[in-house]
Amino acid sequence: MLEAQLYTAAAKQKGSYALPDEFDGAVNKSVLYHAVRAFRNNQRHGTHSTKTRAEVSGGGRKPYRQKGTGRARQGTIRAPHYPGGGIVFGPKPRSYQTDLNRKVKRLARQSALNARANEKRLYVIEALEFDGPKTRRMVELLESLGIDGLKVLILTADARPEVYLSGRNLPAVQVARYADVSVYDVLWSDVLLVEQAAIGGHAVKGAAKATAGRAARAKRASERGAKKKTTKSAKKATKKKKG
Repeated sequence: MLEAQLYTAAAKQKGSYALPDEFDGAVNKSVLYHAVRAFRNNQRHGTHSTKTRAEVSGGGRKPYRQKGTGRARQGTIRAPHYPGGGIVFGPKPRSYQTDLNRKVKRLARQSALNARANEKRLYVIEALEFDGPKTRRMVELLESLGIDGLKVLILTADARPEVYLSGRNLPAVQVARYADVSVYDVLWSDVLLVEQAAIGGHAVKGAAKATAGRAARAKRASERGAKKKTTKSAKKATKKKKG
């Protein structure tokens, strides 16, 4: 089970957060490649076009007579080997639509999220409190979290226009719904900031106490070991004196 840092709405660290079962730590790089390739292909308009010799204007008559000039016969000055002539096998408008099946899409999304969770670059925040669109409020939040200057993808539970408008003027910030985020957007970002209501999972109770308890137990064990060594050395010294 992977864990992430949990922050309050005031950007103060609260402890650890146990991520849901879909965060199993597995990253399939091959599927990520195909997902990113499909996304970028689907962004292309495919409107590039060149003209063939039949579409170039001019060249309606034979440039010179067939025989007697000593030159090769020509039918039009718009042939491909003439400057200003048509293009052979040039690009034409086409669709670059690339489809992925449902299971591949799901696996790619899971792999992208796992990649950020493995790198400890996924933060969970209890709530994003924005009364209205305010870029300054977004900047202050990122500075408090220590992730200003990085490419941040903020994922909300529902459509939050005020959060989206607050981050729209920041080139390194994107805001989207957790359910709608694409693999490309996740891989584009350096840090994911996710609302607790969007991601599921649960907070790890007593994480700080458990850490402190482990440290205290380790300290007591080391002290007991040091006492045992002192006792053994004292016994050896006593035996030597008696001998």
